[in-house]
Amino acid sequence: MRVVTADEIARVLTYEALVDALAAAFRGDIAVPQRHHHAIPQPGEDGTLLLMPAWTVSGERFLGTKIVTVFPDNAAVRKPSLYGTYLLMSGDTGEPLAAMDGRVLTAWRTAAASALAARYLAREDASELLMIGAGALAPHLVRAHAAVRPIKRVMLWNRTRGHAVSLAFGLAVSGLEVSVAEDLEEAVRAADIVSCATFSTEPLVRGAWLKKGAHLDLVGGFTPKMREADDQAIKRARVYVDTRAGAGKEAGDIIQPVKRGLVRPTHVRGDLFELCGGTAKGRTSEAHITLFKSVGTALEDLAAAMLVWNRLSGPVARGG
Repeated sequence: MRVVTADEIARVLTYEALVDALAAAFRGDIAVPQRHHHAIPQPGEDGTLLLMPAWTVSGERFLGTKIVTVFPDNAAVRKPSLYGTYLLMSGDTGEPLAAMDGRVLTAWRTAAASALAARYLAREDASELLMIGAGALAPHLVRAHAAVRPIKRVMLWNRTRGHAVSLAFGLAVSGLEVSVAEDLEEAVRAADIVSCATFSTEPLVRGAWLKKGAHLDLVGGFTPKMREADDQAIKRARVYVDTRAGAGKEAGDIIQPVKRGLVRPTHVRGDLFELCGGTAKGRTSEAHITLFKSVGTALEDLAAAMLVWNRLSGPVARGG
């Protein structure tokens, strides 16, 4: 069994290729059982253990499982909040093929899923991106959105300003115009795409701030208690999710307003299966406000792990 490091994953992946791989996977024949989701009691905020299996039913035969821990209080001890390992196996024999850095694989596939949604939902001329949150996902989300839309200016906002400044230095070398936003409302009002990746339980983005034609990408919340946007944002927007099953159980941004009767479940117009399969329409007007809410799915992990595995033995790995 091969151990695949974070550096190897970064060396063989590109956002464009991964977005295409995810699109193919959402159109493909992949079994995705319900993931296991367990709370791990901690002195502060509880941790979370996730077990996420998936396997291909046709085509290349693979199966895989991701084991993830999310401990929000790890920042206090200068450790990442998310750890993970992805075990990729043969779909023909069950033989373990590779153990991959699950934290990095998750960051890549999560950002690529948002970029895939943006292909359908963000305006084609979207050039100003606001990134809310400056954690491990933030640089991936910025670069993934820039791979599918002509992003020229990136604004960063984070509760701890110093983290946003550090992220700005890292992104500036890629040729993007990067600034740190002092006023969140002002930054949201100016942005064509607002991407939010935080552990917030209180809304950060107000629907009243979103301009016509804006696209809101909500990534951070993964439990019913977590919120990144207020009810007005949900009501004003044309809402899409990564999977209906996942969003209906884990996306607080969707669950809470539905539970209170502010919107109906039918307010969700489609998921990535339907967008990629052509059974749901994406953006149909430049004036529409669109919203994509992701909670993650094992299909994305498997698609990313398969792409990494195939590229490790292909021309990309040999520098061709």
